[in-house]
Amino acid sequence: MDVRFAMCFPDVYEIGMSHLGIQILYEMFNRRPDVWCERVYSPWADLDAVMREKKIPLFALESQDPVREMDFLGITLQYELCYTNILQILDLSGIPLHASDRLYVRQCEVGAGRDGNGAGSDHCSERSGEELKLGEGAPIVIGGGPCAYNPEPIADFFDLFYIGEGETVYDELLDLYKACRQKGETRREFLRKAAAIPGIYCPMFYKASYNEDGTLKSFEPTEEGIPARVRKQVVANLDDAPYITRPLVPFMQVTQDRVVLEVQRGCIRGCRFCQAGMIYRPTRTKSLDTLKKQASSLLEQSGQDEISLSSLSTSDYPELPGLVNYLIENYGRTKNINISLPSLRIDAFSLDVMSKVQDIKKSSLTFAPEGGSQRMRDVINKGLTEEDILRGATDAFKGGWNKVKLYFMLGQPTETEEDRRAIAQLAEKIAETYYDTVPKEQRVGKCSITISTSFFVPKPFTPFQWATMFEPEDYLDFAHTVNQEVRNSLNHKSIRYNWHEAYVTVLEGLLARGDRRVSETVEAAYRGGSLFDAWTEFWDWERWVKAMSDTGIEIDFYTKRARREDELFPWDFIDVGVSKKYLLDEWHKAMRAETTPNCHVKCNVCGAMRFGGGVCFNEENGVLAGRAGADVPYIYPVEECNPVPGIHTPASS
Repeated sequence: MDVRFAMCFPDVYEIGMSHLGIQILYEMFNRRPDVWCERVYSPWADLDAVMREKKIPLFALESQDPVREMDFLGITLQYELCYTNILQILDLSGIPLHASDRLYVRQCEVGAGRDGNGAGSDHCSERSGEELKLGEGAPIVIGGGPCAYNPEPIADFFDLFYIGEGETVYDELLDLYKACRQKGETRREFLRKAAAIPGIYCPMFYKASYNEDGTLKSFEPTEEGIPARVRKQVVANLDDAPYITRPLVPFMQVTQDRVVLEVQRGCIRGCRFCQAGMIYRPTRTKSLDTLKKQASSLLEQSGQDEISLSSLSTSDYPELPGLVNYLIENYGRTKNINISLPSLRIDAFSLDVMSKVQDIKKSSLTFAPEGGSQRMRDVINKGLTEEDILRGATDAFKGGWNKVKLYFMLGQPTETEEDRRAIAQLAEKIAETYYDTVPKEQRVGKCSITISTSFFVPKPFTPFQWATMFEPEDYLDFAHTVNQEVRNSLNHKSIRYNWHEAYVTVLEGLLARGDRRVSETVEAAYRGGSLFDAWTEFWDWERWVKAMSDTGIEIDFYTKRARREDELFPWDFIDVGVSKKYLLDEWHKAMRAETTPNCHVKCNVCGAMRFGGGVCFNEENGVLAGRAGADVPYIYPVEECNPVPGIHTPASS
């Protein structure tokens, strides 16, 4: 094989095997006759200890060859709390932790990064003063996924980041690698050429400077020909995009042991807290014919007994009735295949569909109001009224369900104590609806309502990226307010309340909006023993407190500080299509509790039209959709064309 690629999910196998993106890229790469793609996952703590003790390098799942012998190590970045696991992957592989060291260092001893030694120590082999040729040292470490939309807190550890959807320019990158290696070029020469590929970001060719108050002053390329802005890559037509034809079947029970059928990408709703809803714009759908073929292939080639329809908002897929009926008629009734329908809005159609695909014993239904009061739901632009929620609950109870799960967020912008109490009050109204709707003789047990609250974390490329956070104790107070209101409810025996870990929330806030200086803190936390931070049994806040202290990071600067509207953010060099002006306008509307209609009702000129596909266009004739939903030419506002302040963009771009 000309190119060997290790695809990594930096968590345990049971979690990583459920990830759709890796399965798509795995098959896409392996269709090429010149590429062999394999998988690698984070070893659990007991195996981690054995590998360090025995000096066993981390190896790929298929061949069991060491990861450090691969040409590429691709790491998917799905959540911030996996960052120390990224360093575990590099460390156990014997790969220098810092991308800059990989220009000279062949490999390190397994586990050298955890004992305080890194590249340049006696635990690593070097070529002093002479750069390695491509293929002589460590693999090219490349990251992708949602967390790559602010790569700066882990920029020191990656050679490249892939910004956008992987089906677009990976072939170009792999072809470039083959050509450069054949010519005997150095690692740096390849990285410099790779940085010119659209959507590829190479951190070592950019420099950040800071103001006296610690805010970012500028972010500039350090060499000629390196783009000042990196534009995300988008698949315009999902029907033509590669998809899974021969699904990977896990060796053991995994968290989502089923095949996944992706029906669309993006979301029309515009919730202001939701990063996925912004970075995956524009919304693009697959045709019904394509989905029928893909569903058949997935089920017949895998032997699985369940298929899940994947989307940020499955209810918004226009061909959903036809797709569900096809699956029920061809697989549900005749072959006993379960059909999972996540991300549905609870309405009459959805309940009718779920009654057909679920067992006689109804499982619980899930509502995600996110805010307890109508004012709060308007602030976050949820597009859901109390009337909608209670009507959906009524229909569900009439249909035989008696278990409801409710998801909310606490600590959102402008939130008051009254808004928090409204969470419990809404649950109480749903419980009352059950007892008012279902006659006593028809009830199967009492109504069961589970409230779960997470704590809000501001994410890049959302209208709430300007929002402030709170102290961990404040978040716990918010949860206690809800808990007390639940206890005071008339139907409190029917309501159960769970809430998230407050200190984890604050750390996530630091990593989500951090800059390149935070890389030192991540490394210090890893060296201090942090690993599997998303797992309760391994979580240790004090390790992170020490890491921040040792590296001079003030967490309040990243979490509690009010950000200026014109502030340059560490992620502003990435062009996701959605303009900063649009996000700021939405931030102002949130402060006024003013809603924005969804993309099917009205085009709000967010900027995603520039990608040339999806909901932004009339499906029949391909013309642009206008501000009021009419088919009119689209002209970018001047504000959207201007470069981001502090990023020096050549006039030619």
